[in-house]
Amino acid sequence: MTPIEAPQRLEDKTIQPIPPSERHGSARDLFTIWFGSNIMVLTVVTGALGTAVFNLPFWWTVAGILVGNLLGAVLMALHSAQGPRLGVPQMVQSRGQFGSYGALLITALVVLMYIGFFASNLVLAGQSLVAAGLPVGTSTGIVVVGVVAVIATVFGYDLIHAYTRVLTYLSGAALVLAFVWIVAVHGLPENFASHGSPSVTGFMGTVTAAALWQVAYAPYVSDYSRYMPADTGARPAFWSSYAGSSLGSILPMILGAIVGVAAGEGVVAGLDQLTGAVGPVIILIFSLGIAATNSMNLYCGVLSTLTVGQTFAPAWSPGRITRAVTATVLFVLSLVAALAGQDNFMEYWLNFITLLMTVLVPWTAINLVDYYLLRHGDYDVDSFFRADGGVYGRVNVPAVACYVIGALVQLPFVATTLYTGPAATAMGGVDLSWIVGLVVISPLYYFWAKASMRRSVPMVAVASASTDAALT
Repeated sequence: MTPIEAPQRLEDKTIQPIPPSERHGSARDLFTIWFGSNIMVLTVVTGALGTAVFNLPFWWTVAGILVGNLLGAVLMALHSAQGPRLGVPQMVQSRGQFGSYGALLITALVVLMYIGFFASNLVLAGQSLVAAGLPVGTSTGIVVVGVVAVIATVFGYDLIHAYTRVLTYLSGAALVLAFVWIVAVHGLPENFASHGSPSVTGFMGTVTAAALWQVAYAPYVSDYSRYMPADTGARPAFWSSYAGSSLGSILPMILGAIVGVAAGEGVVAGLDQLTGAVGPVIILIFSLGIAATNSMNLYCGVLSTLTVGQTFAPAWSPGRITRAVTATVLFVLSLVAALAGQDNFMEYWLNFITLLMTVLVPWTAINLVDYYLLRHGDYDVDSFFRADGGVYGRVNVPAVACYVIGALVQLPFVATTLYTGPAATAMGGVDLSWIVGLVVISPLYYFWAKASMRRSVPMVAVASASTDAALT
């Protein structure tokens, strides 16, 4: 590992473009960060939704897990491949689609998403440390894991990558041990073969939860590939991210489906029961995975928060101290949410990830269509940091309008305990909102944006003229 890659290095960048002299790493690092960080208790809980909440048979749940992850990971990996090309965080790059002010809405919503994920992980971390037999209460465990995430965020990119490289082997071994112990030693639950009943509603609910698990990574996957050399290549970046995230999610979700059969919604206690003598070790290792993922959530939440602030002060170049202060503030907000929401966690989690889909799907559709089909990865990075948005302007009307339309068009198809749309009710509670959002917004934005681009000054000429412009 070269000095610039050493995990003890305190990162001095936040949202600034990464210069060629500081680029390092390889596509293999994208496999380890997404594989190692996904093997944790929250992934197990998400897999348990199929058997514990939707009451599906085990094999129906596995099918839903596979379909959702394999489809959702395509979107996630397409975003990841953007990082080496542009060298900036994902939400900064969104200014290229939405404009400098137009990107504020989705960036602010993404910050709330990070707080929600962070808080959810904190709750499970506290429960897991108690289940592992450590002499701490749930609330104390929540605080401890949160502090670990703050420390990792302060050090930044390289430490987080190093942490997940270790977890790739450690958590991977714990996952294998859990499967072997349950099948060969403890035995599958007695009602394993007869559990649940097939239903389209439950199957689509499982698919949606698994797909959203992957899509939720879309706003920050580039944050962990932006330091890689520009010649990393889109294909290696895509396939490494896709393989790491899909495999790292599918396996613990299948474990969760088994636990859900045995223990219903008490996933942590059920996992401890099924894994017997090795249970505390497995749960403790999975808790380390929570700490790693929470570090990633907090780190990206900080970058997105700084992106919002820098929009109003384009000459501002936040550094490591600002990152540390912002991380502490976001930690406190997440801590309050975690301590308040530790009861009825499964219902809260299902509602959160379902409603989150309505926020993320139109953004991911617009971003991917713009990047791959309209601009083919050719962006003027300097314009991202200009007060007037440079060649992208302050507000890109087609993108913002399509985003709002995308959120609205999904509402009739949403199905949660908080809100169920009329279309979802007519279909017996089947949630097709994210599919509708992708199918409607992708072509709508493509044709609208393409027509708008034809009417404007040729982008290549404008980008060339703006490259040397000072940030104002």
